[in-house]
Amino acid sequence: MELFLQPDTWVALLTLTFLEIVLGIDNIIFISLVAGRVPEENQKRARLGGLTIALVMRVLLLLSIAWIIGLKEPIITLLDFELSWRDIILIAGGVFLLVKSTLEIHHKVEGQESDAENGKKSKTISFTKAIIQIVLLDLVFSFDSILTAVGLTDEIILMIIAVVIAIIVMMIFAKPVGEFVNKHPTIQILALSFLILIGVMLIVEGAHYHVPKGYIYFAVFFSLAIEMLNMRYRKKN
Repeated sequence: MELFLQPDTWVALLTLTFLEIVLGIDNIIFISLVAGRVPEENQKRARLGGLTIALVMRVLLLLSIAWIIGLKEPIITLLDFELSWRDIILIAGGVFLLVKSTLEIHHKVEGQESDAENGKKSKTISFTKAIIQIVLLDLVFSFDSILTAVGLTDEIILMIIAVVIAIIVMMIFAKPVGEFVNKHPTIQILALSFLILIGVMLIVEGAHYHVPKGYIYFAVFFSLAIEMLNMRYRKKN
């Protein structure tokens, strides 16, 4: 309890919680898009189930912090280029995001037009398939989140509290974000484009080139602000 009597503890906790929420934005976008492809009666279960799995995985990874840190040790060396398990996971996650997002964009652009012409409903996916996709990406996002936490504090309890608060905030906003994204086709394409950008960033990070996340999130929010202005303009006309 003495830990929580120190001002530095609360500063670290607030900073870490804020960063965990910001890092969780891309997770919410992905979960919202995947859950939107599930039959409507299962969408809430898919969103909450995905975020619950993310919470469990992050807490377990935090309790295995020594193992996480060890993942930075090189296991493969190719022409003086070293790869660790962390690098491999980030690259694999980035490739998965690129492929998944590209296929989703193709479905939105081509599939919906074809479905409209044939009078068919947009293709859905099963609840199990959605959860599997969410788990795979949650694993990558969890590593990114945990490594950020490790860089900010050495106190495991602070990391766990910050992660729990961040996931609860994400659960609260997952439904409105999901409904908003699924209601507006242009926002869906924009969100998928963000995921492609994040996928590229993960691959670059895995290749040992650091990209300040501030640039990525600025691009995301700037593009979103422009799209909001476009939506308001279209309503007036």
